[in-house]
Amino acid sequence: MTVEPNAVDWEALTAAAVEALQHAYVPYSGYRVGAAALTADGRTVNGCNIENASYGITLCAECSLVSALMMGGGGTLAAFVCVNGHGEVIMPCGRCRQLLSEHRAPQMLLMTPAGVLTMDEVLPQSFGPADLESASG
Repeated sequence: MTVEPNAVDWEALTAAAVEALQHAYVPYSGYRVGAAALTADGRTVNGCNIENASYGITLCAECSLVSALMMGGGGTLAAFVCVNGHGEVIMPCGRCRQLLSEHRAPQMLLMTPAGVLTMDEVLPQSFGPADLESASG
């Protein structure tokens, strides 16, 4: 499913991300992040960051969102937004861009501080499943 930027209710998707950040577990940094995405089949999934005393195993909101996607039956992500504790749109970190890329629909859209961009614009020349298939053949 290809989604046109003006076909996405970005206000509702951002509101879902703001709601998700209310569930963030951030006793160490205090930096809340909420994320929400529209799936290719029209569902909304969301997630929040979940910290851990061992910082390296902290889960970003995007990880939580992809877990919710898979637990909800799978599918692909068509549109995505994440926000900080003030409800301001933020960019996913590099690790999370890779994670989102793996679970995206073609031409997935992301709301960014610079406006709506495609996944290819925020993670050009990404590494993915096709790279592993070509290496094993």
